[in-house]
Amino acid sequence: MKGLRVAAGSLAIALALPASASAHGLVGKQDLPIPRWLFAWAAAVVLVASFVGLAVLWATPRLQTVVERRRFGISRALEIVFGLLGIALFVFVIYAGFAGTQAATANILPTVIYVFFWVGIPFVTVVFGDVFRAINPWLAVGKGVGWVMKRTGAVEGVEPLPYPAWLGRWPAVAGVLIFAWVELVYANKDDPSQLAIMALAYAAVQLVGMSLYGVEMWSRRGDAFGVYFGMFARISPLHWRDRALFTRPPLGGAPALTPVAGTVALLCTMIGTTSFDGFSQGTTWNSIVPHLQDFFGSLGLNAEHALEWAGTVGIVVMCCLIGLLYRLGVMGMHTVGRRLSTRELSGAFIHTLIPIAFAYVLAHYFSLVAYQGQAIGALASDPLGDGSNLLGTAADTINYTWISATGIWYVQVAALVLGHVAGLALAHDRALALFTKARDATRSQYWMLAVMVAFTSLGLWLLSAAAQQ
Repeated sequence: MKGLRVAAGSLAIALALPASASAHGLVGKQDLPIPRWLFAWAAAVVLVASFVGLAVLWATPRLQTVVERRRFGISRALEIVFGLLGIALFVFVIYAGFAGTQAATANILPTVIYVFFWVGIPFVTVVFGDVFRAINPWLAVGKGVGWVMKRTGAVEGVEPLPYPAWLGRWPAVAGVLIFAWVELVYANKDDPSQLAIMALAYAAVQLVGMSLYGVEMWSRRGDAFGVYFGMFARISPLHWRDRALFTRPPLGGAPALTPVAGTVALLCTMIGTTSFDGFSQGTTWNSIVPHLQDFFGSLGLNAEHALEWAGTVGIVVMCCLIGLLYRLGVMGMHTVGRRLSTRELSGAFIHTLIPIAFAYVLAHYFSLVAYQGQAIGALASDPLGDGSNLLGTAADTINYTWISATGIWYVQVAALVLGHVAGLALAHDRALALFTKARDATRSQYWMLAVMVAFTSLGLWLLSAAAQQ
């Protein structure tokens, strides 16, 4: 997000660091009170201690079946209001993308998409449940059109096509990967009009998918953002369903994840794309990318497209690396027994990656939300960048001092450690349910512990590498 990174420039100047590191990664890391390597060792020790504690204190499955308590219901009228609000917000930001200034930092659309939509919604979702589903604009349109057609009898005798089992969540995998590619690789990633066109194209694809396979089925399988945010909602203590709010233990919704086709690829893509965001800002990638760019340039591509292809290779390789690490952890379980195949084990434990995926999002994007998120006051007052001051907040500035660079680092480390501890807890609970003996369940998780330590170390290294840029 080149344009948005410019907005964080003054913080980078104040810390004598490049702006590229201040947008997503850690800033001011050289001022940390203890050495960086000590953080990595401490994180590994915490994970090992958590693993031992789980083995001793968690002897029976606790999360495989959880009791949800209904708190209150939501009227259909309120559901419609939220849907209309989502449609109105979507129309508004699309209008801003076309009619407003094309400067990324002055137009509200890039900040809404990259900061509040892509990053902000996961943060809110983990606390309050699947809030996006309530304001999902294409879901609201799909439901509205379906209701009208049903009332008029236009759908009598017309049934949606059966959703192919082989398709599973693969459309969501493609959608998440494409969005991450736009954010991290595409040269015009912060062009408001280009973003508006892509948002309209995405909405159109969702409406077509809903018309073919049904609103609910497509929303829960094919809508990339609906599925993406829905994954994070599974670790929330709040569950919205049947127009009512239910409470449940934290992480309680994750074990119920159905490992349909594409689910493993989706979680690995979620972690891999965020990992590439950090990796692409480090010195290692910057030493590799010129060679890749020269290679694609030798094929006849111009410098811009060659750089895009280099980034494409990087993001795909990173996703594959995450998938390989997870597969190694799963294959290690065969040391206990081969009753289940590697594929079956992959599906059985894939939900354990959900808190890790969120930990990576929180760690890599916290500074972006902490600083660039404050720009919404000025942008809401002047959404088109034409000098308006609708709310009287157009002159608001970003406070870069409300949290220190060291404070950000502690948040990032805590997010990674807690996310991986949560993943260990989910894996241990599932192992207890799959293996008849508690000792076998613990032994089966030795390799998964190694994977969790690897993921934690990778996350810390990526954050550190980005800060050293």
